[in-house]
Amino acid sequence: MVRFPPAARLRVRVPAQALALAWSRLLLALATLAACSVAAAAPSRSLEDLTSPEVADAVRHGTTTILVPIGGTEQNGPHMTLGKHNARVLALAGRIAGALGNALVAPVIAYVPEGRPDPPEKHMRFAGTISVPEAAFEQVLEGAARSFRAHGFRDIVFLGDHGDDLRGQAAVAARLNAEWRRSGVRVHALPEYYRASTDGVAALLRERGYTEREIGVHAGLADTALTLALAPADVRADALANAHAAPGVRGDPRRATAALGEAGAELIVSRSVAAIRAATQR
Repeated sequence: MVRFPPAARLRVRVPAQALALAWSRLLLALATLAACSVAAAAPSRSLEDLTSPEVADAVRHGTTTILVPIGGTEQNGPHMTLGKHNARVLALAGRIAGALGNALVAPVIAYVPEGRPDPPEKHMRFAGTISVPEAAFEQVLEGAARSFRAHGFRDIVFLGDHGDDLRGQAAVAARLNAEWRRSGVRVHALPEYYRASTDGVAALLRERGYTEREIGVHAGLADTALTLALAPADVRADALANAHAAPGVRGDPRRATAALGEAGAELIVSRSVAAIRAATQR
């Protein structure tokens, strides 16, 4: 007869490392399930993520504001990618649309005037920068605005993350608003967005003790901190130490952190939302 040991004496020994691995996998599965549930509960604000009937339904139910994020493809020193403006303005536009509650976000416009290509000037002196003529840029904005009007949007908001494009945005808005003055559709070239992302963020950093030399005006502390908060994959951390001395960098990004950038992002969103609400009141 086979004798089995008492049940009380049976022990299953599981290595601590295996137990920890199983536990971490369970937690990861639960987190993934929770994230999927949140995503399912919150429909995307991105026009590109929706089907045509979904857009039509959103407009029919009061989502009549469309945000047009305008970035640019330009050099940002050795420590930030050429698409910094595009990634940043898309992230901020998404936050702004979420706060407004009645807005969608159009695809980012990544081709903007960056200076003469031949002979190269401004950012065009650096590899990878893309520049288009001012007239072409304005035609793209106008074509997009006319498209949105045709689909029922009532407020078309340009969010320019790139300073050299503000004049073109304002010109297009003025032309279309004059043409559509009796239609109830309006185009808004929102200067508050750019002012908040430049002067507003700079003032916030000065209050925290950072110098003008550090803050800079291109690829410096302010620029890099915002990108760390909104698009961290676009920052090359291993190049930060010497970036302040590189051509094309105007500022010192060495003390930039995501926390500083998040404070700046919150400022940009709050000021932009307030300006849009004020501009779209009827």
